[in-house]
Amino acid sequence: MFNFVDTLKQLVECPSVSTDPKFKDGMTGAAFLFCDLFRQIGMEVELVKTPLHPIIVAERKGPKAWPHVVIYGHYDVQPADPYEEWKTQPFDATVKDGRMYGRGSADNKGPLLAHVAAVASLLEENPSLPLRITFVVEGEEEIGSLSLEDFLVKQRERISGDFVFVSDTCSPSPDQIVVTTALRGNFSVNVELTGPNNDLHSGLHGGALRNPIQALCTLCASLHNADGSVNVPGFYDGVLPVENWEREELKKYPLTEAAYKTFLGIDSFFSEKPYGPLEAVRFRPTLEFNGIGGGYQGPGSKTVIPSKAFVKITCRLVPDQNAADIQDKLIETLKERCPSGTKMEIERGHASGAYLVVPPGKSNSNPQMNPRLSVAFRAVNEAIEKHFGKRPLFMREGGSIPVFSSIKSVTEMDSLMVGLFTPDSNLHAPNESVHLQMLMNATEAFKDVLRSVADAR
Repeated sequence: MFNFVDTLKQLVECPSVSTDPKFKDGMTGAAFLFCDLFRQIGMEVELVKTPLHPIIVAERKGPKAWPHVVIYGHYDVQPADPYEEWKTQPFDATVKDGRMYGRGSADNKGPLLAHVAAVASLLEENPSLPLRITFVVEGEEEIGSLSLEDFLVKQRERISGDFVFVSDTCSPSPDQIVVTTALRGNFSVNVELTGPNNDLHSGLHGGALRNPIQALCTLCASLHNADGSVNVPGFYDGVLPVENWEREELKKYPLTEAAYKTFLGIDSFFSEKPYGPLEAVRFRPTLEFNGIGGGYQGPGSKTVIPSKAFVKITCRLVPDQNAADIQDKLIETLKERCPSGTKMEIERGHASGAYLVVPPGKSNSNPQMNPRLSVAFRAVNEAIEKHFGKRPLFMREGGSIPVFSSIKSVTEMDSLMVGLFTPDSNLHAPNESVHLQMLMNATEAFKDVLRSVADAR
């Protein structure tokens, strides 16, 4: 059995930034380290080539009658910029006060390593454990999993199992674990308005034409109602109602609205009525403006009417909305509301659906679930209470991880998602860190879950 902390340090110190070609060596180093780990614990390993970064497939094979658990993770990380805001070096792993600091420690190398350690320990204790295990570890999650769907289609029979076990979601604290039951979908649209064919002198021409920035602001303002809801016809088509058990779980969530307000550094919320902010981020779809610009951006002033203005829009979607359909409806609405005196260009971005899995016993309308996943859900409830001291909460999360809807659509596998980073882990930001004891506790809990699945064959 490998030393967990030392191994995680080695992994964090591989600068595996997938979006930047200058980190190619770091990507290769992280992939090879994980491959070596899998070989050490007796798994067959293949590096599957893709147009960009390879996917690691590590297998413990066995009779087809054995249960088959697929464990997903990723070895790539976000860029560390801005470097000057780090208190430690982002790719020099530092342990302090029970946490490891460094890019990738929480997203996703630490949580993935907890799964590897659980499998290693379990097989060391019981080499004949009747359980097939396949790790799928990609190197492009942080850039949209560009190669994964093609991989899933080509390798469908090889990787299809009873369920996917993963830890790439959030829990509120190191001792209160959340088992994530749903993720929001996501799509993007970029809009550019053009007025005059060149920037104009605002004194000579102001008052004669519509300013593209003013036109864009009017357009953006039209996309929400006064109550915070989205003003796009058909936007709420297919929205799955919130069930009573979900509201009851949310009441147990250890974050008050007041504490959330303080965390965000705001003096008031603005969420769609009648939903509170903690409900809105989990249960409702949204339309957000992610970037806006036009005209002079330098110091001082420049008296121009700009030729162009742009806005970047993303929408988060909930089950059972159709991402492509809602994207079409937004684009149609934008075209209909294009202010006179301007021309509109729209760039359609990616679109991914929401994902939902309902734990057994939580809903009368629960669809048929793989019986081994049902066993795993019940086992994770007991194992987390045993090793963390509190039963987990089963809750939707507001973020989007397109890979899970892709896995579901291609392989029909559902996912068991256990959150192993916390809000103070600073994902995608300077000073990313992970709580080491949280990972150690998770390793023991994951062993119990896998053992229960094997015993229930």
